[in-house]
Amino acid sequence: MMTAMSSDNPGMDIVPQKKIFTVSQLNCSVRLLIEGEFPSIWVSGEISNLARPSSGHLYFTLKDADAQVRCAMFKGRNQLLRANPAHGMQVLVRGRISLYEPRGDYQLIVEHMEEAGDGALRRAFEELKARLATEGLFAADTKRPLPALPRQIGLITSPTGAVIQDMLTILRRRFPAIPVVLYPVPVQGKGAARDIARMIDLAGSRQECDVLILARGGGSLEDLWAFNEEAVARAIQRCPLPLVSAVGHETDVTIADFVADLRAPTPSGAAELVVPDRHSWLQTLTQIEHRLSRQIRHHLAGSAQRQRWLLGRLQRQHPGHRLQAQMQHLDQLEARMVRSLQQTLRQRLAQLNTTAAGLQRHNPQHRIDNYHDRFSALQRQLTLLVGQQLRTRRHQLSALGRALDAISPLATLGRGYAIVRTLPQRQIVRQAHTLHIGAAVETQLAEGRFISTVTATHES
Repeated sequence: MMTAMSSDNPGMDIVPQKKIFTVSQLNCSVRLLIEGEFPSIWVSGEISNLARPSSGHLYFTLKDADAQVRCAMFKGRNQLLRANPAHGMQVLVRGRISLYEPRGDYQLIVEHMEEAGDGALRRAFEELKARLATEGLFAADTKRPLPALPRQIGLITSPTGAVIQDMLTILRRRFPAIPVVLYPVPVQGKGAARDIARMIDLAGSRQECDVLILARGGGSLEDLWAFNEEAVARAIQRCPLPLVSAVGHETDVTIADFVADLRAPTPSGAAELVVPDRHSWLQTLTQIEHRLSRQIRHHLAGSAQRQRWLLGRLQRQHPGHRLQAQMQHLDQLEARMVRSLQQTLRQRLAQLNTTAAGLQRHNPQHRIDNYHDRFSALQRQLTLLVGQQLRTRRHQLSALGRALDAISPLATLGRGYAIVRTLPQRQIVRQAHTLHIGAAVETQLAEGRFISTVTATHES
């Protein structure tokens, strides 16, 4: 060990005192430095030299083709493992870099482990799922209901394979009258997610379908990965049409399932969900038809009964009946007048015969002539009186007829007026404010009638 020279000697330089570490101090400092620089990292590699001591901890080496690193996974962490680690297994681990101070070994303290490949994809899946959920893409209030009876159905899937054939078979069986549009896309491989998103946008912009089905058969997580891409999720979210996700089998779950308006367990299940059963619809339509027919028959029967009642009421109140009664009364008066005149004539003739007999007895010729002239004058006066009475009665009859014609609705119609009734109630309209815009009315004229619709009303 070198010591510093005294400062009293001006010819000598001052050498600083060196900091000396013990091995423990060095390893501790390196550990703190490493742990501070790498708080948590992901590392992939192959397991080798796996050891399982009685403590429950795991010790192994993680290696690739060019390097290796020691790893330790303590009991509290490895109890959460889904897969059982084994020698030669490719894994993806998350942990922190540390230094085992007693031996000075650099090592990785593992906190999480999953199989590589599907494990990496699963982690990416969970991260994207959490992020999209935070943005509200999975919210239930954004889900749109499927149409009860779509006019046209769009299938976004591969044009080859069993999936498209199965769905078309089910759609034809359940409701063959609904047309189907195929939007062909690749369902796996490089660029598949981009093509699927572009086709969803195309189907949404064309607006030719009422509902879309995004379908693919079953497969591994890697095979289904195109439906876990963010581009596909965004395309589903902005699609203006209801979309059903039918990817894989019932146990397969993709990001598309969470964003879609409805998830079907299988493509065949999606085909059954988007169209109703035609037999059930035909049965329902038949029931509705029968119920509507009964209501129409009941309404027609009621209308016919009301029409008969109104017709009878109109006939009872028709002015012609009153006119006939007046004419009959006039005939009775005329008959009474004729009988009275005939009786008067008979009386006068009787008196005349009595007088003539008296004249014959007295035979005064001049008195006879006078009486004869008087008789002729009386007879003429009587004839004139009878004619005058008849003309007076006929004038009264004509006046009554004209008065009846004046108050008759038919005469009023003949002068250009009309009778307006509401439809279908056929109630006479007296005030304009009782009608509403769009109401159907029937207008009766002197000759014929017509039906019109109210477009405006005015009070005066």
